[in-house]
Amino acid sequence: MKAVGLEEPLFARRGEGAYLEDVEGRRFVDWVLSWGPLIFGHADPETVEAVVEAARDGTTFGTATEREVELAAEIVDAVPSVEMVRLVSSGTEAAMSTLRLARAATGREPFVRFAGGYHGHADPFLSEAGSGVATLGISPSGEGRVLPYNDLDAVAGAIEGAACVFVEPVAGNMGVVPPAGGFLDGLRRLCDESGALLVFDEVITGFRVARGGAQERYGVLPDLTVLGKIVGGGLPLAAFGGRAELMERLAPVGDVYQAGTLSGNPLATAAGLSVLRRLTPEIYEELERKGRRLDEGLRPHGRFERVGAMATLFVDDYPALFRHLLERGIYVAPSQNEAIFLSTVHGDHEIDGLIEAVAEARERSELGLV
Repeated sequence: MKAVGLEEPLFARRGEGAYLEDVEGRRFVDWVLSWGPLIFGHADPETVEAVVEAARDGTTFGTATEREVELAAEIVDAVPSVEMVRLVSSGTEAAMSTLRLARAATGREPFVRFAGGYHGHADPFLSEAGSGVATLGISPSGEGRVLPYNDLDAVAGAIEGAACVFVEPVAGNMGVVPPAGGFLDGLRRLCDESGALLVFDEVITGFRVARGGAQERYGVLPDLTVLGKIVGGGLPLAAFGGRAELMERLAPVGDVYQAGTLSGNPLATAAGLSVLRRLTPEIYEELERKGRRLDEGLRPHGRFERVGAMATLFVDDYPALFRHLLERGIYVAPSQNEAIFLSTVHGDHEIDGLIEAVAEARERSELGLV
């Protein structure tokens, strides 16, 4: 929180719907939503009931369960490029395992990624790695050929001999940055020409910008996909998947090792199933309507970027805006490099309240445009 001028972080006690309550009893409209997973809001009754019911049968087993298979089937049904999927416990695990698989499948070691993109905190991904590293001023580490996002010419000059291209199809950790026209199609073409695999990191965009993620929204299919956040319904669960011939390289069938004691945990799979089974077309239509309302209200007050139910408002003095909103009972990310996340439980009242508070801040402190 020091980046926005606060000495202590906000300590949460409980959440309900679109609201978060801290340990001092203060109530905030929450636009962070645990960094995106809570598409039905805090303490969603159906999700809570699903987790409670699952817990009555046990919290972990060390062998396969039916819910793992059912959740995998939901993912395969929803995400256009995914034919087989492996469940893990975090997005970092999923990205790390996907890179290992891509390297084994291609017999190549180098890989391409983009400055400002975030693919978890495994060592290969940590240089120029988006909001967390940038906000905290941590010295970058990592490997890979790091290129400017939305720059196809740079990719064309760097992809030779690469195992894969790792990309957030909509960047979500340098603020929400949509792909430029032709960028994702161009990556697909360059990968096909070079023999590299195209990997979409859809930890943020998966089940958020569309049920099938950014690949459904933009009509470009990767070879491998990394998923997290919404897929676990607010519990620790992530996944990676892709074409069957690639996924079959994973142990125990293939020669690429991956394992995790709590992967496919019964509580997390129960939560994930509860959420994914309710993500109907009508849900996304409603989220898009709310997004347009937010868009229309915030665009005059800064540089506003939105894709579906995720958005960022860029202003000159973000710390001042953050503190102003917090004082008015509105919690946004303590970094301008993070997104605003819409949910089904944010109503017009909450949306209009955010718009009005931003307008007030702009009038009082001349936050300015960037």
